[in-house]
Amino acid sequence: MYNLSKVNLKVNSKLLGVIAITVLLGACKSTPMTKPAAVEDKSPTTATQPTDSNAADTNAVKEVAIDSTANDAGNNPLKDPNNILSKRAIYFDYNSDTIRAEFRPNIEAHAKYLASHADAKTVLQGNTDERGTREYNLSLGQRRSVSVKKALNLLGVQDKQIETVSYGEERATANCADEDCYQKNRRVDIVYEGD
Repeated sequence: MYNLSKVNLKVNSKLLGVIAITVLLGACKSTPMTKPAAVEDKSPTTATQPTDSNAADTNAVKEVAIDSTANDAGNNPLKDPNNILSKRAIYFDYNSDTIRAEFRPNIEAHAKYLASHADAKTVLQGNTDERGTREYNLSLGQRRSVSVKKALNLLGVQDKQIETVSYGEERATANCADEDCYQKNRRVDIVYEGD
């Protein structure tokens, strides 16, 4: 025959052990990390945000004067050579779709312009130098144009205002012999509708 008091004692001690372990595990539970206030997009396909070590110092960047009533070429900020909006090329390092810190002010200015002109539309034309296969360069050109698009989206520009296209090496300067020539081909051109 079984001694019921010993069985109850064993069950109670096991139950107490389980409760004790549960309490200890609950006390050791880590609190979830909170999301930082400003999160940069670090997805593998964009890789558009550089680390703090090469971040652009935009403290000296002046406000972009955007005249929403300007329609003719004389007053159009997109065509004014003294306005940052006339700078339409975003250059990239070799084999990279990462937006360089020095071009962030250009992208911010174009984002501000597009956000304040809801009817304005742009085509982001990705380009590469002639090194690499045609297929790879078309892919790289597209990644570059998408990288700029995502940066504009993060700054408030609507998808319907942006189209991306890749020309790959099709528009590259033929027979480049040095890095300066190659560098001019590794770019995204920001082209506005009607230009």
